[in-house]
Amino acid sequence: MKNVLIISASPRKQGNSDILCHRFMQGAKESGHNVEQIYLYDKKIGFCRACYACFKSGECILRDDMSDILEKMQAADVIVISTPTYFMTMNGMLKNTIDRFLPKWKDLGGHDVYFIITGHDEKAGLSLVGEELTKIFRELGNEIAGIIYGEGVWQKGEVEGTKAMDEAYIAGKSI
Repeated sequence: MKNVLIISASPRKQGNSDILCHRFMQGAKESGHNVEQIYLYDKKIGFCRACYACFKSGECILRDDMSDILEKMQAADVIVISTPTYFMTMNGMLKNTIDRFLPKWKDLGGHDVYFIITGHDEKAGLSLVGEELTKIFRELGNEIAGIIYGEGVWQKGEVEGTKAMDEAYIAGKSI
């Protein structure tokens, strides 16, 4: 049994990214894994101040929800990062969260990581996000286990019935 942490950067609960997260979660739970989902928009996460105090203390000077998120990431066996694309890149909430990895960046490796990326573009238009996230999480020392692209979706629910639904379920089930 593995601990799976899903980090959702979607501002829309029950939106396309969220639907794929739930489908991944369904597969993982059916395989007997523990799954927790964090909605970043429900969290208080300030912007990195580039003060680098964390280099000395290992802790951020900002007192918000980020330290809890980092602890959960360290404890997870599998991490799922989900984001809609905004202007061909990850949304700002996810980028802000990644910037706040700094205090623990040396301790965030050793995980199997999946990405769920949605947007109105086809895969070619969503792939930049996959490339960016792959580079970031590999640099942290993780194995990229898969990328699920929710292509050609914009309005809530459009991802239903697409191949991404099966891909998310199979990825979760195969952990």
